[in-house]
Amino acid sequence: MLEPLPGSQWNTATAAHLMNRAGFGGSPSDIENLRQMGLGKAVSWFVDYDKIRDDTPAPECAHPDPELIARREAIRNAADPETRRMLQQQQNHEEYSQMADLRYWWIRRMALGPRPFQEKMTLFWHGHFATSFEKVRMPYFLWLQNDTFRQNATGNFNQLLIAASEDPAMLNYLDGARSNKNKPNENFAREVMELFTLGEGHYTEQDIQQAAKAYTGWGFAKDHLHYEYHRGNHDDGPKTIFGQTGNYSGEDVLNLICDKPDCAQFIAKKLWRFFAQDQPPQPVVDALAAEFHSHGMDIKHLMSVIFRSKEFYAPEVIRSQIKSPVQWLIASTHQLQAPLPTQPMSLVMLRQLGQELFQPPNVKGWDGGIAWITTNNLLDRYNFAAALVEGNRVPLPGLMGQMKNLVNSMDEDGLMQIVPADVSSLFSPMDLSNPVSFLAALQARFLNTELKPQRLASFTDFLKSRSPLEETDIRKAIRLIMCTPEYQLT
Repeated sequence: MLEPLPGSQWNTATAAHLMNRAGFGGSPSDIENLRQMGLGKAVSWFVDYDKIRDDTPAPECAHPDPELIARREAIRNAADPETRRMLQQQQNHEEYSQMADLRYWWIRRMALGPRPFQEKMTLFWHGHFATSFEKVRMPYFLWLQNDTFRQNATGNFNQLLIAASEDPAMLNYLDGARSNKNKPNENFAREVMELFTLGEGHYTEQDIQQAAKAYTGWGFAKDHLHYEYHRGNHDDGPKTIFGQTGNYSGEDVLNLICDKPDCAQFIAKKLWRFFAQDQPPQPVVDALAAEFHSHGMDIKHLMSVIFRSKEFYAPEVIRSQIKSPVQWLIASTHQLQAPLPTQPMSLVMLRQLGQELFQPPNVKGWDGGIAWITTNNLLDRYNFAAALVEGNRVPLPGLMGQMKNLVNSMDEDGLMQIVPADVSSLFSPMDLSNPVSFLAALQARFLNTELKPQRLASFTDFLKSRSPLEETDIRKAIRLIMCTPEYQLT
């Protein structure tokens, strides 16, 4: 179990699988470069990303606003309802604009940054320790949390758990900052066990109640912008958790949680689900959990084991997952060798497809898997695929209204424009010399596999009827392949 993939099985298909899962996909030349590295060096290129320089500048909202509290006070103390409404509108516009910038900043970092695995892990933790702008309402807090995930993405899980728990966005989202020794709030105590570390059935109601007392004292500094421990608000009496009694602090309880083998099981299973397959085999989870626990909950070590294991490259794992909207958008631009759409267009695409960053549906995060595909958003995938290939020659009804709603107000000029993909640069003259070679190149670039026999026959018939191939034929073929069931998988 978890033995490394034999060198004889490291090939274009397995290299493409690693590139898709550890990152966000790539072009045939990217995959070939990865294949030539060999398995060990390819895995190291992803997981040892700290060796790669990353000079990505921080977004505008990456600095606390010292006047925010005063502005909010002015809204609350406005002399009349009309003034209050006007001030609130101004504040909302500022927040929406910052969030639009923050979302696009992260999309670009995922798509273009030098450390794709670090961003993929950051995306995983974003869905795991889910918080939402809808309640947090502070772009700075959400950027700070995003950066906390990035800096701790592959470190020690115990340290990440503490950092995520004391994070201002989490303190706001799960009411931790409102908890005190006279009235402990159980929201965080419950979710940290149920959704973040152990799962249902591995704790009791008493464990939650006692842990809630341990987390008291966590709060904000006077500026309401930074975490601060308030000893006077902390219940310093004895607490009994998991059958052990002590004068526990909040961090002590998180350490107790991480010491439980159930925690290693829970995290290993969730990582395998995200990076490998939706239904993890229990023997694989058991082996991963044992490896994780025995190596001090070291995330990088676990991910290295996963990416080297023959189980990760099993036929039932490769191309078994439905692409998330983020994966779909970024992988599509990589395969088309096209720039990302404009900020509002990219944000609306992800919203319409069901993955608005910094806005997961609830504290559980996104369900993923088959939940990514509905009747409506599957049609949106087809329309957006056409837009990426054809540019703004493809009408997308109602999209401008969605854009205005997303960022509140903006200049319409150029926002709808998507530059048509330069499809002539994607294929060599040899690829385009006949229908058979073109179909092979088309599948290699966009699927990393072959179409099902019936669809393969339909494509073959279509291309034979269009020989010699014109640019319009190439575009249509790309559009058609991006609308196949195979293209929705990774």
